[in-house]
Amino acid sequence: MPHPVADVARPASDSRSVPAENQDRRVEIESHEPRNLIALAAYQVMLRVGWIFKTESVIMPAFLDAIAGAGWIRGFLPVLNRLGQSVPPMCFADSLRGIRVKKRALVTSSILMATPFLLLSAIWSGLEEPRQPWLPPLFLLLYLLFFCFTGLNQLAFGTVQGKLIRPHRRGRLMGWAGVAGSLAAVTAALLLLRPWLARPDNSGFGLVFLFNGAAFACAGLIAAVCVEPADDRRPRASIDIRRHVRKAWRVYRDDEAFRRAARVGMLFISSILLFPHYQWLGRTRLGTTNEDLIYWVVAQNLSVGVFSPLIGRIADRNGNRLAVRIAVFVASLTPLSALVLAAFDPETGRRWYWLTFVLLGLTPVTMRTIQNYTLELVDESQHPRYLSTMTVCFAMPFILSPFFGGLIDVLPYQIPFILVSVLIAAGGLFTFRMVEPRHRDRSPARPT
Repeated sequence: MPHPVADVARPASDSRSVPAENQDRRVEIESHEPRNLIALAAYQVMLRVGWIFKTESVIMPAFLDAIAGAGWIRGFLPVLNRLGQSVPPMCFADSLRGIRVKKRALVTSSILMATPFLLLSAIWSGLEEPRQPWLPPLFLLLYLLFFCFTGLNQLAFGTVQGKLIRPHRRGRLMGWAGVAGSLAAVTAALLLLRPWLARPDNSGFGLVFLFNGAAFACAGLIAAVCVEPADDRRPRASIDIRRHVRKAWRVYRDDEAFRRAARVGMLFISSILLFPHYQWLGRTRLGTTNEDLIYWVVAQNLSVGVFSPLIGRIADRNGNRLAVRIAVFVASLTPLSALVLAAFDPETGRRWYWLTFVLLGLTPVTMRTIQNYTLELVDESQHPRYLSTMTVCFAMPFILSPFFGGLIDVLPYQIPFILVSVLIAAGGLFTFRMVEPRHRDRSPARPT
């Protein structure tokens, strides 16, 4: 049996690598590529508008502090985030291959993403006292459900993108969506999020959740305008967790190119361990308040708009490997920048602390670039399995996330921040062992 990476480096438009019976289908897809580029970019823009109202490094931990407050509870946010984004995609990957029109999964998952926040908005708006003992566990449950739907959504988006957009244009899509999404999201945040967060009784959170839920639902409707030819019929796969775990393990074990990329991803993704704690560090060391949150949210989202086209252009012209390498090394400076600014006097540190969130904007861009790299390792039929396996690898460091949150409470805060910076930098070093799919021959990879 040929190795799964034997077809690496085949541009989707290369007629030599496409069977004759699929030529007409490929021509049809490429004829609609301009429209689909615009539709998928608009989809991501609307998703970004909703996402800025639930930013993981700012809004979510601030809300959890309003209803709970302990560092170990904040530590559950990253682990639930990655658990939801890893296990459901892994179980659904084979089923997605059996869906003839993949955009249907994208539309459905987007609408499902809206439901936890619409429910949370209704609950919060009806409360008179925020410190309810049942509210933190309910919030964490809804948070987990949201990321389960988000994991399915990211798998569906990656699969739709892999089917409809050629490799050398995926960076362009990321750049367009990054720039337009940042401008739209920041505008919405300044007009709406700023006054809602400024309410002294935290009542504005209800409006925040209502808005982002509506934005996710609208994004799903935008995805429906993509033009996608139906795939051949495949038998629907059953959901057997043990079987899917074995398949994911085989991908990691047997594909050396994927394994090297996964190691980079696992080291880099440790950056999210600190996401709930940046706003805590600013509040406890520099005396920041909810009014500062909006500036951090704006800084983070504008930086996504700047980094997306830069990293995307590097990826399109030089390959995703170089783009990942640059992004990971720069991202390793994020925890150090927070430590340096927190060491300033409170007035100066508070004034410049937003710079930390500029570097945080690299995180989603780098994750998307790693996913685009993964798409180039195999042909289209294997995209769902490889993408879902990478999300599982992204989740591995988060088993220790609550423990890591507890360290923030008991150790000097500098130690966890420096540790994460070292882990990210190690990921940058591991990129030198990654292959560049566009430069590889078609010989099978040798097992390690």
